[in-house]
Amino acid sequence: MTGDHRTLTLLLFSAVIAVTLAITSRASRRRQGSPVEFYAGGRLFSPMENGFALAGDYMSAASFLGISGVIALFGYDGMLYAVGFLVAWLVVLLLVAELVRNCGRFTLADVVAARMRERPVRIASGISSVTVSVLYLVAQMVGAGSLVALLLGSESSQARSWTVIGVGALMIVYVSCGGMRATTWIQIVKAVLLLGGALALTVLVLLRFGGDIGALLSSAAERSGHGREFLAPGLRYGGEWTHRLDFISLGLALVLGTAGLPHILSRFYTVPTARAARRSVVWSIGLIGVFYLMTVVLGFGAAALLGSDAVRASDPAGNTAVPLLSLELGGGADSTGGHVLFAVVAAVAFATILAVVAGITLASSASVAHDLYASFSRRARADGRGGRKRLSEVGVARVAAAVVGAAAVGLGLLAQQLNVAFLVGLAFAVAAAANLPVLLYALFWRRFTTRGAVWSVYGGLVPAIALVVLSPVVSGAPGALFPRIDFAVFPLENPGLVAIPLGFLAGWLGTVTSREAADEAKHAETEVRSLTGAGAV
Repeated sequence: MTGDHRTLTLLLFSAVIAVTLAITSRASRRRQGSPVEFYAGGRLFSPMENGFALAGDYMSAASFLGISGVIALFGYDGMLYAVGFLVAWLVVLLLVAELVRNCGRFTLADVVAARMRERPVRIASGISSVTVSVLYLVAQMVGAGSLVALLLGSESSQARSWTVIGVGALMIVYVSCGGMRATTWIQIVKAVLLLGGALALTVLVLLRFGGDIGALLSSAAERSGHGREFLAPGLRYGGEWTHRLDFISLGLALVLGTAGLPHILSRFYTVPTARAARRSVVWSIGLIGVFYLMTVVLGFGAAALLGSDAVRASDPAGNTAVPLLSLELGGGADSTGGHVLFAVVAAVAFATILAVVAGITLASSASVAHDLYASFSRRARADGRGGRKRLSEVGVARVAAAVVGAAAVGLGLLAQQLNVAFLVGLAFAVAAAANLPVLLYALFWRRFTTRGAVWSVYGGLVPAIALVVLSPVVSGAPGALFPRIDFAVFPLENPGLVAIPLGFLAGWLGTVTSREAADEAKHAETEVRSLTGAGAV
């Protein structure tokens, strides 16, 4: 890339940062001292606004960069990500959206603790939410590093590292200064930019093939190096039994994980009513469905116009497939049009990353402050140790944003060679194993107890993390975090197939072995509140 074209891209990146900082500055002028304002934006967003923000939260770097890259490398098998991400919203719409809005205030723990002993439930749920959020943040950091490395030279590991650090610093500023109000408007702007950019690229790809989808797929198969196998199941998740089980494991994680993601659940509290929450999900399903159809076209377009080998040469994980495709669609690597289109797409992808990291960081900082810190503060006051002045809950949330951001930066520096869609798949698996079982049990099982809730969270969280550590993702494989050592004893790359049933089993086992009887009155109150909204805040 020439100096002039690199300057154009950096200017567009700077413009994206300036706009997001301006939104944050404007939002920070409103009083951010109350938890309702900081965590939920005052609950003043309309269903359409929140639907765009939900879509913006969900259409992450994994969607724009990772899914298209996986499709460009593995064809049919890569589409599993797009299908799984979209189908997951049916679970959210049918089982979660309205009930969560009626039962909680700011976090997942609010829903569960409504009928349990608060302190152990909030601590377990808070730890789980922060873990899922950090895993999700790592994926966004890796995507940002891949973008800037492509801009400055694919061998520039130093550029990747500084980009990860810069994104981490920006997300801390967004959350600490602007809270949910700034985060939501950044998400809305990002969703519009991303949908517009994806639509423009999709139209250009289809025009290259005269609108003939068959010609697009045939060309993609031919240039993939795999022939017709590229369009059939099994290229990525076929052959060995471990690959087939990984296919099932990933599908379970994607379909069930969305309903357990903290930053998605927190969005339902930004609207005034449960009906508005459900309408928000309908808006987001429409937007996300259109977007994932376009990512499929972009993935096959990258394979057809660039070739899978060219995509793999730029980034072994395929994260740069869409930026490279934009360069080709604009006229090639030596054309001004190619570099202009590349710059626009790179800036849109960068805006995507900035917006998503803000939403995730806010959700994790809310879990730290509202669940963990508040629980210990109440215990200290009950024990008579609350005499000295303590930080406010919102103040703790701002500090937590910095700590979570630092942790995500550190892990992002380690995981730079992994595909971002794959990293998000791991976050979904942990969310589905640790958060979804306790949420469903709390909403629908009359006998559920505090021990069952705590066991359910840890019974899904600990195995999921342990299986990831002992999998080929971390050691023993060429693309692992530590390829030169091998302590992988779990054969699957995604732990969902084992960890999700363990989360449900632990919740059941904890309940049936508990000496504490379920509180029938609180369950009845929660049931009425979840279904009718009576008493909801």
